[in-house]
Amino acid sequence: MIVKIINKIFRKYSPSINFSIGLSHILNIRDKYKKIRNINDLDYKVFSQNGEDGIIDYFLYSLKIDKPKFIEIGVGDYRECNTRFLFERTSPKGLVIDCIKDLKVKISKNIKLWRGDITILEKFISPENINLILKQNGFNKDIDLFSLDVDGIDYWILKKLPKNFTKIAIIEFNSNFGSKKEITVPKIKNFDRTKYHYSNLCYGASLKAIINLMKKKNFTFLGTNIHRVNAFFVSKKYIKKIKLNIPKNKDLNKFVSSNIRESRSKKKELTYLSGKKKIEIIGNCKVVDVSSKKEKNLFLKDLF
Repeated sequence: MIVKIINKIFRKYSPSINFSIGLSHILNIRDKYKKIRNINDLDYKVFSQNGEDGIIDYFLYSLKIDKPKFIEIGVGDYRECNTRFLFERTSPKGLVIDCIKDLKVKISKNIKLWRGDITILEKFISPENINLILKQNGFNKDIDLFSLDVDGIDYWILKKLPKNFTKIAIIEFNSNFGSKKEITVPKIKNFDRTKYHYSNLCYGASLKAIINLMKKKNFTFLGTNIHRVNAFFVSKKYIKKIKLNIPKNKDLNKFVSSNIRESRSKKKELTYLSGKKKIEIIGNCKVVDVSSKKEKNLFLKDLF
């Protein structure tokens, strides 16, 4: 009974405490933004999963964006995501999308919908529908922040977006694919990370594949969060306002060096694989090499 009461109190007041502490930290560190050159010195978690909140605030503050118009694809129930802190703090205009059943009901349990102009869309996003959905909902232009994390065919969705589709972009990548190859999972309809391979390790695209695709869309790569999950980009139109060091191609390996051990067994239990063992278990998974004009289907084991 006591435990239930404590948990109930924690669930009720924890978000407010997180927000207050997080806001205080971010406002205090803003004085140092002009001197910071390493993106990982900005990592700070309020409601994001891995520290994206601090990095996002740096970019928005540097570009003088007070009320961002944002899109986030892949938000879960909105407890941990890249735009919740923005929503709670700035009452912005945003579009959040996920294929989770009863998405609006679940999100409404974690935020007060009246606090901002947020559109909640329960939809499976694909390369075929992404641009139409954004246009239908009024989010096909003047976007300040775009976040993509669908644990699957992110590369193929991103490929369909136009040049300069946002000012700031946060794109998930798969650190298991290393830094040297331009590879992605195949463009499979209704891709499911767990169904593709029970380990949950074969999904998304390599960092190099994402970087080179974003270059074609006029974006500059500025680094990844310290957990090596998300890559950050700024449109070349605004890059002069950013004082961070721009990573060199030869240094990409340090941006994919991850110690996260989230592998699963066939029974869906954590197995904590690390290093080369991650690649060994998914070696027979098919991936696409997008480095040439002729995209090639290969087995992952043939690349490593």
